[in-house]
Amino acid sequence: MPEPCDPTLVAALSQVDTSTLGHWRLWGLCDPALRPLAPGMKACGTIVTLALPGPDGALLHEVLSQVRAGDVLVIDRLGDTRHSAVGGVVAAAAALRGLAAIVVDGPVADLAEILAAGLPVWARGTSQRTTRRLGLGGRVNAPVSVGGVVARPGDLALCDGDGVVFLSPAEAARDIEMAQYAATREAFIREGLAKGIALNDLLSPPALAGSR
Repeated sequence: MPEPCDPTLVAALSQVDTSTLGHWRLWGLCDPALRPLAPGMKACGTIVTLALPGPDGALLHEVLSQVRAGDVLVIDRLGDTRHSAVGGVVAAAAALRGLAAIVVDGPVADLAEILAAGLPVWARGTSQRTTRRLGLGGRVNAPVSVGGVVARPGDLALCDGDGVVFLSPAEAARDIEMAQYAATREAFIREGLAKGIALNDLLSPPALAGSR
């Protein structure tokens, strides 16, 4: 398993919204079709990756015995859009391991059971067609493509109601600082709106200079 990211960094990044990062990041932003299974889900943690071939879920079951509390399991389904690799039993096992979340580039099954397990999951919807234990293999902790973005083991995943972002620890440290400035700027703008100032005026360079 990859080296866990600094817990202090994870805690700070978890306070940031993915849409805040979307104001300046041009990379690391997953396809918005990857959605949380329920409103209010949010997670942040060290990425563990898995590339899983279409109808086979055997390697996923092995990986679930190795993941650690706070990890985010990111699953590349290698283009498969029909088979659900994550269901109620997998979600229960992952939750008991303390997994922070699962991000799967494909559908899931047993929606009610996953929600009952309390595990945050981001996926492309649901499917009644499930994987089997076929032993076709796959890859663990190699770079994968999920939501059109490369996810690397040991990097960070930030997931919320607006989507999923993958970023390195170094990028996260910089983005946390930028998010703090963005929060100050937004508070300034909202205060101005409450005073009746036009949004266009508040967004002018002289006005924004006063928000620093």
